[in-house]
Amino acid sequence: MRSTLQTGLTDRSLVALAVLNFFLADARDGLGPFLDGFLATHGWSPMTLGFIATLGGVLGMIATPLFGAWVDASKRKRTLIIIPVILVTAAALWTLASPGNASVFGGQSATAIVGAVVGPALMGLTLGLVGEKAFSRQVSRNEFWNHLGNVVSLAGIYLATVYFGVSGVIGLMIVTAVAAILAALAIDPERINHNAARGLAHDDGAPGPSGYSVLVGSKGLILLAVTLMIFHFGNAPISRLIAQDFSIHLGTPFQTTAVTTGVSQLSMIVMALAAPFLIRRFGLATVFLIALLALPIRGAIAGSFSNFAVIYPVQILDGVGAGLIGIATPIAAERILAGTGRFNVGLAAVMTVQGIGASLSNVVAGWLTDVGGYALAYWVHGGVAALAVAAFLAGRKSIAPSQKDANKAGDDRKIPVAP
Repeated sequence: MRSTLQTGLTDRSLVALAVLNFFLADARDGLGPFLDGFLATHGWSPMTLGFIATLGGVLGMIATPLFGAWVDASKRKRTLIIIPVILVTAAALWTLASPGNASVFGGQSATAIVGAVVGPALMGLTLGLVGEKAFSRQVSRNEFWNHLGNVVSLAGIYLATVYFGVSGVIGLMIVTAVAAILAALAIDPERINHNAARGLAHDDGAPGPSGYSVLVGSKGLILLAVTLMIFHFGNAPISRLIAQDFSIHLGTPFQTTAVTTGVSQLSMIVMALAAPFLIRRFGLATVFLIALLALPIRGAIAGSFSNFAVIYPVQILDGVGAGLIGIATPIAAERILAGTGRFNVGLAAVMTVQGIGASLSNVVAGWLTDVGGYALAYWVHGGVAALAVAAFLAGRKSIAPSQKDANKAGDDRKIPVAP
């Protein structure tokens, strides 16, 4: 097998990985950020929309750890991306064609379940292609292409709805789904080191412990999961609420959501480009802290102003917070679990716990909005970030170990191969 430590766009599989991330930006989430604005203009209340998001989050939480273990064991990681893309796209098209109870609740439930496999599968695929030494840099590249794809998709949806209405959105969704599938198929399966994809130390194929015991006994992984649960409880609903708020006031759900989401995605592109330098220069812990501190500022700004211009600083800070967290989380999980052979199931466990916070926040945000308006929800959820910062500072050395400490821990975990 050829080396898995190649970096950059140097061969077909890495080019295909970049293209896959570009088109997955639209193909993995179906309607994604447009769902709330679309349904809000069809008479759905904030509380009902919060319940829908919570239902999807709970289903995703149940499915994610099972899928993480599946990714660890599977040698068909491309298939674990292709099938969800097909099913998620079909569910989104059903919702657009007939936004009733069956399509919304049924379609979003299916999207949450099958979409839960894409994250672990993509991370496992990436680690298997480039190896642990290049993983940090490649995660940032993945995020760059993903956010760039989001920006292009948002611009395309904005223009498509202006000239063609909802039918234009349908056409774009089909095109991006097909492109994502072709990109996944273009990745050479022989280039995927499946031992490396599980997080076995130094990609040498040495067997590591299996099962969930490694997760229960990992202080760093538990603290990482708790910190992210608090962060996502605060952060998850804010963009949804902004999409609902301004979609109702302006009466243009797709165009409004394209603008608000586009601003955050452009900010995330900048963060993806800056993250490798920030991690090398200041360390992974500093990157986490910057991301966590962005949230209370975001909530305070959103809660203090009501004109449309507020979306620019608010969504830029979303790019700083969620953008850096999205890059730092798999890197931290890989370092914490170095040498265990359980990277994907470990990352999935973290995603499950953080999903608890994100899911519960949607119902709470809907209730707060009904009681005191959107401003109250922004202030409350932004204020939650102080707890996330405190949790991180208490366990930062375990949550975000240095690469040197991670390599030492990985060596200690390796199990000698019997002669």
